[in-house]
Amino acid sequence: MSSASFPTKPLIMTPHQALKKHFGFGGFLDGQEEVIREITSGRDGLVVMPTGGGKSLCYQIPALCFGGVTLVISPLIALMKDQVDALVARGVAATMINSTQSWSEQKERLDGMRRGEWKLVYVAPERFRAESFLNALREVEVSLFAVDEAHCLSQWGHDFRPDYLRLGKALEKIGHPQCIALTATATPVVREDISAVLKLREPFERVSGFSRPNLALNISAVDKAAHKDDRMRAVIAAHKTGIVYCATRKKVDAVSETLASWGVKCVAYHGGMSDQERERAQEIFIQRKADVAVATNAFGMGIDRADVRFVIHYEVPGSVEAYYQEAGRAGRDGETAVCELLFNYADTRTQEFFIEGANPTAATIRSIYQYLLNDADKDYEVHRTLDEIAEGADVKNAMSVGSALSVLVRSGYIQRFDVSGRRTRGTRLLKPDVLTRQLELDENSIEEKDRRDREKLKSMVEMCYSRTCRQQWILTYFGEDGGGVCGSCDVCREDSSGDAREPNPEEAIVVRKALSGVARMSHRGPQGWEGRFGRGRIVQMLAGSRSQEILTAKLDQLSTYGILRDKGAGFLNALMRSLSDAGLVRTVTGEFPLLTLTPVGEKVMRGEITCRMVWPNAEAGGKEVGLQDRGFEGELYALLREIRNKLAKNENVPPYVIFSNKTLEGLVRYQPVSTDEAVQVPGIGLAKAQRYLPPFLEAIAAWKKSRR
Repeated sequence: MSSASFPTKPLIMTPHQALKKHFGFGGFLDGQEEVIREITSGRDGLVVMPTGGGKSLCYQIPALCFGGVTLVISPLIALMKDQVDALVARGVAATMINSTQSWSEQKERLDGMRRGEWKLVYVAPERFRAESFLNALREVEVSLFAVDEAHCLSQWGHDFRPDYLRLGKALEKIGHPQCIALTATATPVVREDISAVLKLREPFERVSGFSRPNLALNISAVDKAAHKDDRMRAVIAAHKTGIVYCATRKKVDAVSETLASWGVKCVAYHGGMSDQERERAQEIFIQRKADVAVATNAFGMGIDRADVRFVIHYEVPGSVEAYYQEAGRAGRDGETAVCELLFNYADTRTQEFFIEGANPTAATIRSIYQYLLNDADKDYEVHRTLDEIAEGADVKNAMSVGSALSVLVRSGYIQRFDVSGRRTRGTRLLKPDVLTRQLELDENSIEEKDRRDREKLKSMVEMCYSRTCRQQWILTYFGEDGGGVCGSCDVCREDSSGDAREPNPEEAIVVRKALSGVARMSHRGPQGWEGRFGRGRIVQMLAGSRSQEILTAKLDQLSTYGILRDKGAGFLNALMRSLSDAGLVRTVTGEFPLLTLTPVGEKVMRGEITCRMVWPNAEAGGKEVGLQDRGFEGELYALLREIRNKLAKNENVPPYVIFSNKTLEGLVRYQPVSTDEAVQVPGIGLAKAQRYLPPFLEAIAAWKKSRR
């Protein structure tokens, strides 16, 4: 199909007019305008934009510009409610259709759609099971079909939901209107799957903005639960407001009790609670009646609380996609936030259990089907809980029962239905004459999905052990150019530890520009400089960001706007930390952490005095190394690590204080023979070279001699 097949749609108003009228903004965020232009041209498309990047506006604005109604497919009722409430408050005719409503309520909304009363209607994916619902939609002018959280329709995505698979056929049945798929996290493989399932017609594809320079991504190795609690307590004490993600309901309850015993105002949220209890927990958190939410991964989707200052993962998530989506719920106001993953390899067993539950083998599926045949009544129905089916079919992992039933539903062998007066759903055999041995299952697909899910977990563990910049690692994983280091993660902070010195003339200009930016975003009161913005916003301004926060506050009109855009946000984050360590800027904590000048910083800004500071590395490699990279040698690395550990023990300091892992690796790769050569290795300054280097050089020389 050629691009000529997508005629430009007549618009009721322009995107900028809709943005100003309903949202009060004068300009779009980075990446939004390009996406909206493509959508309003009438094209199908796939948009990958991270949490907090303004993804919802990408379909809401075109919906207001088009005639007819826009259907938004959304997986969570809480997410729908938040979106609809926010739109209605802005004067937009929006509503939702989901399982909490009676058929008469749904029909009332469908009638309103036919009459043109609604512009946006949020629909739960399970509604497309009903033929009556699809028939009713045929009479509605659907201008745009927007599939939110589109990764849910891919079996290779991190949150696959079988109901999403119906959307491709549903599109065809209602005349295949223009379709847009949106998600926060999707690898190239998942993006291909989304396009195939929805049959997107020569779609445009926009993958942007995965970088979140305001987030400090930290991974802490912890041996025991007590160590987890110590680290969690420190993060909460420092940052006050946030979310603690746990892998299981049981752990949510245990961590909630721990926080309550510390006097922390918190709410719990997991699937074992009723709809009303979960909704109440969300409202308490959103209304700021609690500082911390302890939850399983469903919490936070669509939650519009911008001041989340931390996200803690109490256990390792099952995939990088899940981790980054959940981490992205911190710092949505653009200010700095901390994302702490408490890593213990033993926790991967929980994720392996989930993978087994989500990927029953063909043998398990056949065993469950045989049980259904044996237990069915005269109407070919089975009224059993998942646990009862698991026990009857001798299946150890009860989670796999629900997954197996989903496979049988998709294959057309059974139907699931609601049982009046019970929370348990019933199962109806649609082909009771089909024997177990006659089941036609796509065993290759079943095995492939299990393999891919295990690969996802393996990648997550690899990231935890990696000693490269966390942000760079994630960007590479999602197929986006990694660019420079973030300057904020635990790896970058470790690698930027060096020796304090006076900046050279060129560096001094950079320092003065940065301090001028801090001054322009501060207020000079009777008691001295007072902060008005946090570090994240100041870095955005200096880097020339076009984010909504910058434009709304008119910070793009400051004389210092974009004055250090050539340095990049990662370097500027590290620079701000160095300025703070040098006493040139300070952070005042309150409702928000605000950054401002110190009296010394003001004098340095004016060029009246100089300062000593640790200069941050501009790139991942730090200094240029003129030595030959001889490759990694595990034997030499182990030898140098032993020397480092002995020095650390003698001085009673952590090993990384001597040399970081990356610096140790640099010594192995470049094998310097003198101090002059060694100081070219990133992480080795003159002071450290004089204090610690001799035994390392001796060991390298002896090792090289033994290899001749």
